[in-house]
Amino acid sequence: MNFDQAIIVRSKTRLEQLIERFNTKAQTKFYIERSGMDLSIYEKEHDAFYKALDELTKLVSVFRKHKVLDRSFLPNYIFTKDDLIFVLGQDGLVANTAKYVKGQPIVAVNPDNKTYDGILLPFTMDSVNAIIQKIIRNDFKTTAVTMAKAEFSDGQSLLAFNDFFIGPRTHTSARYALSFHNQKEMQSSSGLIVSTGAGSTGWMSSVLNMVNGISSYYHHEEQCTQKMNWNSNSLFFAVREPFLSKTSSIKLCFGEITQQDNLIIESQMPENGIVFSDGIEADAVQFNSGTKVTISIAKEKANLVSK
Repeated sequence: MNFDQAIIVRSKTRLEQLIERFNTKAQTKFYIERSGMDLSIYEKEHDAFYKALDELTKLVSVFRKHKVLDRSFLPNYIFTKDDLIFVLGQDGLVANTAKYVKGQPIVAVNPDNKTYDGILLPFTMDSVNAIIQKIIRNDFKTTAVTMAKAEFSDGQSLLAFNDFFIGPRTHTSARYALSFHNQKEMQSSSGLIVSTGAGSTGWMSSVLNMVNGISSYYHHEEQCTQKMNWNSNSLFFAVREPFLSKTSSIKLCFGEITQQDNLIIESQMPENGIVFSDGIEADAVQFNSGTKVTISIAKEKANLVSK
């Protein structure tokens, strides 16, 4: 496998985001210090990132072409089979990038392993050059990660590396018809979470933590856990805070989505219904009355270069 171009995907540092908000670094410093915080924390993080970015840019110059791509351009950038993707940032950037690169290998690099745990970032600045040399020799392995897919009745689609949220944009009740396992019921809730194996230790785990906390209060000893392998060919969904009423039911609150059993949801929300993936609300698809979405296991896989 020969790669013609290396693409480094990055996102803005927290300092850059603050400067965008307050227009200048001086105004940012004034606001942060007035709030009793220390700007040097952001500055050190910013400097460490740019030191890593400069070093990585030099290392990928061994490829014929290379470029740096901001996260905001991911939805519109056209990736090809000749691209090798480097992600430099936090774990969430890996999840967000994987949805757009069409299965191309991703080398996930932790720019500051003193700051970030990097569950999805197996490479540090000390080890990334070694994997680059292996890739050049075509002597590398990837880990395939199962993703979820949302297909809408109007033809739109969305992928998720970790999870989907389906529900209201604001803190109101979502109303919808849910179909699963040849059963259908009307529901009212604060929305649904659909989790992949990679996301099973994230948002979905917090839902289960809540269930376990309530169970413990009532002295139920059995605990709910749902940890899955990243390549598991199944997804799990959970309905958050389902409400039982004369017009809404609570029987279909948790389940496993397989290649044979998809989840179908039809919105009954006049407005403010959305579906977004991996915590990126900016990429949300509108999900209002009359729109139907089918959640299934995606044919596309994310391929993370492994050590």
